[in-house]
Amino acid sequence: MDEKLKCCVLLGAGALAGAVSTVFLLKLLPRNQSEDKKSTRLKEATTRDWIDSENSNYRMGGLNILSDEIVSEQLTRNIQFFGLDSQQKVTSSYVVVIGLGGVGSHAASMLLRSGVGKLLLVDFDQVSVSSLNRHAVATRADVGVPKAECLKKHFSSIFPECQIDAKVLLYDSSSEEEILSGNPDFVLDCIDNIDTKVSLLAACVRRNLKVLSATGAGARADPTRIRVADLRESTNDPLSRSVRHRLRKDYGIEGGIPVVFSLEKPKVKLLPFKGPSGEEDKDNPSDYQVVPGFRVRIIPVLGTIPAIFGQVMASYVITQLAGFDVQTEPVVNLDGEHYQMLLQRLIEHEECLYGAASQVEVDVEEVRYVVKELWHGRSAREVSAKDVGRGMWRAVNDLMLVRWNKDKPASVSNLILLKFKEADEHQLRSLDDIREMEPEFYSRVTSVLKRAEHDFGL
Repeated sequence: MDEKLKCCVLLGAGALAGAVSTVFLLKLLPRNQSEDKKSTRLKEATTRDWIDSENSNYRMGGLNILSDEIVSEQLTRNIQFFGLDSQQKVTSSYVVVIGLGGVGSHAASMLLRSGVGKLLLVDFDQVSVSSLNRHAVATRADVGVPKAECLKKHFSSIFPECQIDAKVLLYDSSSEEEILSGNPDFVLDCIDNIDTKVSLLAACVRRNLKVLSATGAGARADPTRIRVADLRESTNDPLSRSVRHRLRKDYGIEGGIPVVFSLEKPKVKLLPFKGPSGEEDKDNPSDYQVVPGFRVRIIPVLGTIPAIFGQVMASYVITQLAGFDVQTEPVVNLDGEHYQMLLQRLIEHEECLYGAASQVEVDVEEVRYVVKELWHGRSAREVSAKDVGRGMWRAVNDLMLVRWNKDKPASVSNLILLKFKEADEHQLRSLDDIREMEPEFYSRVTSVLKRAEHDFGL
């Protein structure tokens, strides 16, 4: 009898629990369905509001996607870093990434994860098995899939609010309008072919588009030597050297294009070409080009380095879009003896002018800061680099440090780097004369010296 009673009690309890669960689920279901409908309406509204303006310049419409809880949570660290208004600039931006291999895929991935609102992804090539050591998102299942389509597929699950357009297309003069129209806020050149790269960079200059170019990431292993600088300042990189020569020769472009490059000399060489015969140098490599002009021989690549190149590119572009000031590491190829020489020159100059060097308030390390960080190893009157590498070593022999304001001591916030003749002329002028006659130069120098005040807490 006790056993039957126990069974009845257990059955009753199970029935009661089932009934309660059913009621709970029935109450929960409409709410979930309602939330799904709300989410669907939100996505539809978001899609409608991603519109092109009359000048084809992509901008966000009336609905601010940052007001969506999921989006704001996903981008919360960026918002905390930049501030809401600056993150809004990023989210309202349109960026074109051309070349989606080891460098471009990582750059595009972090642009997406940082909330860029519209991306155009361009590459004519497909994912290969050998791509997987350096590609940002590709898996073995993506082998044979166009790189542009591969990224779009994966990106849609990471940040679906981004408007992504993928073009399986080779950049050239015939595709220039299709790729560069729409007035993008930034173009990322992640191409490793010289002809195509030169053509793209020249087109961006001609169209007045902001562009950041990646140079050679292959055959290198040291991540600490990666820099961002003007194309004129890139050294130890055969690709950027060739691009610089071609831009100057074919288009008259001397510089003004920021590039990501490595100061490291390539550690390994191109692999020898082996055709179907299996013999080295028996076949003409150009006979096996999939696309005319593109490299057939293989550059050995440590996958981490192109990934870091891409991350550097994305970081540079995102901070630019947000209006966030970042002082890039200057490329100054000087050693300790050069800084010591400049300090000694300053002391001798002070003794000659004032009879003593008692107002020299810098040591060799502070001279290093002034020369490298503030003036990038060149005269304050040079807006951009002319001498790099060994040329910079020769140029420094014609430079000296002098006071900006002759009434104040020679301190880190009152020293400028000038050529000898410029220094002599500077001594004959007052700051009022410079402010009146050269307001742009005066403003630029004043801004640089204010940075020194900030850095040293003066």
